[in-house]
Amino acid sequence: MPDATALDHADAMIERAWGRPIAELEKAAPRLPVEDPMLRSAMHHRAHLVVVSNSAAVHQGRLHALTRPGHVPAFYDLDRITASASALRTAYAESNTALQMIRHVVDARELAVKAKGGPDAERVRAATARTSQAPRPLGLPADQPAPSAAASAAQHVANRR
Repeated sequence: MPDATALDHADAMIERAWGRPIAELEKAAPRLPVEDPMLRSAMHHRAHLVVVSNSAAVHQGRLHALTRPGHVPAFYDLDRITASASALRTAYAESNTALQMIRHVVDARELAVKAKGGPDAERVRAATARTSQAPRPLGLPADQPAPSAAASAAQHVANRR
């Protein structure tokens, strides 16, 4: 894939990791946030990658239009060229970051699948349990469990005046 974009690479990684086409995974991700949080995370990062890829295409098209062969840019075009080039570089950096995040999620999923029956299985379960808990209030002692997310949200709403 010589002309493959970051989105193409992300789609290939996600499809290979979950073994299903991306269109099917897009439909499944919102319905299964609790059953497969890693799929939801990967699809969230992929959605960000789609936005960034579209932004990069727009900036690249604008930059090509401003610097086309045979065109001598006017003085006021120089600021637009610089801004488009800077925005394009930013979009590429964000694209690479999103792709790296997807790679980390896929790697974490593979490690979690391998650790299901191994000695690291307890660590994986503990990490998964920690991510689903509500954040601990500042004054709460360490030996008391944090209240559920619904209880803490209701408390914040009740304290408003």
